[in-house]
Amino acid sequence: MELATLEPEDLAGFIGSHLQSEGIDVTLVGGTCVSIYSDNLYQSDDLDFVDRSYTAPTKLKVAMEKIGFKQKGRCYEHPDCRYLVEFPPGPLAVGNEPVNNWVFIETPLGTFSLISVTDCIKDRLAAFMHWGDREALKQAVWVARDQSGQCDLNEIEQWALREGGQTEFQEFSEILNSGGF
Repeated sequence: MELATLEPEDLAGFIGSHLQSEGIDVTLVGGTCVSIYSDNLYQSDDLDFVDRSYTAPTKLKVAMEKIGFKQKGRCYEHPDCRYLVEFPPGPLAVGNEPVNNWVFIETPLGTFSLISVTDCIKDRLAAFMHWGDREALKQAVWVARDQSGQCDLNEIEQWALREGGQTEFQEFSEILNSGGF
């Protein structure tokens, strides 16, 4: 297997399955989810996994080293892989809301879990609401448009209201409906 040529989805399957075999439950979050759900309109240079099993850092490090990834700061690198791997701290949440359900994707190299389409949009909207990240707004629109039958806009709106992001949700909704971005 050539890590240098793997697409993020296959790499996530490889890493997710390996970590599962080591007793470590992770879920993919962040930009790579956007890439998967937007048919690669957005390209991330890393894979972010939240460790749902709260594994000791030393056990995670040993598990990643078994597949050739070495820890460098807060990231893991492999000399033959173009993507970094990060493990942002849990809990698995979007804004102030815990994420309790995830989706599984099977690849030729293994199965991995990732946040749902709806939670991916919430995640991007959270960055827009809390940090004014307009690129994240664009990503939310891309995912919502590409996965229109898979996202729950009513749930996203209710979540945005609980997060204090009514204005930001309204802007998202207007762009989504107008065909912008």
